[in-house]
Amino acid sequence: MNPLIAHGQVHGGIAQGIGQALVEQTVYDAGGQLLTGSFMDYAMPRADDMPAFEGGFDETTPTALNVLGAKGVGESGTHGAVPAVVNAVIDALAELGIREIDMPVTREKVWRAIRGARGG
Repeated sequence: MNPLIAHGQVHGGIAQGIGQALVEQTVYDAGGQLLTGSFMDYAMPRADDMPAFEGGFDETTPTALNVLGAKGVGESGTHGAVPAVVNAVIDALAELGIREIDMPVTREKVWRAIRGARGG
C-alpha cells in the first residue's frame, strides 16, 4: 500500500461527501431541461473550500477475496463526511428548534430555515 495515495483517496472521498452535503445538486427547469449539465453550472467543492484535517489508518489483515489481499479505501471518506456535515449544521441550528434540513444544505436553505424558525 502506498500511504500517500491512500490518504489522497480518503481526502478526495471527504471532499466528495462535503460537496454532496453542501453544494451538489441536479437542477431541471419546468420543462425538464437539465440546468446543471456542465461543471460551469454544477457546484462542486474546490481545494480552497476544504477544511484542514488529518487522518489515520487501522491496519487489518489482508482479505482472502483477491490474490493481492487488498481492500478498497477510496470511498471511505464519503460515508462519514455526509452525515457529519449535515448533523453539524443541524446541531448549530438546534437552539432555534430546527431538527432537519434537506441536502444540499445551501446557504439559502439555512437562511430560510432560520427565518422560518424566527417567524418571518
